[in-house]
Amino acid sequence: MSSTRTQRGAVLPSPVVLLSIVAVALAAIAFVATRGGEPTERDISATTAAATPTETDTSTAAEPSDTPTVEEKPAPKPVNRADHSVVVFNNTSIKGLAAGVSEKVTSAGWTVAAADNWYGTVPATTVYYPKGKKAAAQLLALDLGVARIKPADTDADMSTTNLTLILTGDL
Repeated sequence: MSSTRTQRGAVLPSPVVLLSIVAVALAAIAFVATRGGEPTERDISATTAAATPTETDTSTAAEPSDTPTVEEKPAPKPVNRADHSVVVFNNTSIKGLAAGVSEKVTSAGWTVAAADNWYGTVPATTVYYPKGKKAAAQLLALDLGVARIKPADTDADMSTTNLTLILTGDL
């Protein structure tokens, strides 16, 4: 005689599989619920225009304003490249990189104070600036195509008067 199974049943997946399915479903729902158009920018010109009294509106024009006046900051002085010295350091194994980049710095109108090797770890080519010379550092970075600028680390023997350019690759 042959025996046959008469019971039918279903194999239930493990709890880990069930939780994974629920997590994927919730992630899909959250994705659909949170996607949408680009965030809209507020147009503040209408708000400013509404807050500014007009000639026909005599009720608010005669009253003193409780809002403080906004003082305009004077425009920063333009940076004169020749007034700022740059120290160029090579932090790579490329021989003569600091000297080659020094020529680029000079041809852009900057004064090179020195070129040497840097012993330490810098994550990316960086222009370091001493206190009060951030605008000059931004201009130097723009001239050379350097994306990273940071305040000078005086504990690491960086100049307190000159911009410091540390190279981690060729420009």
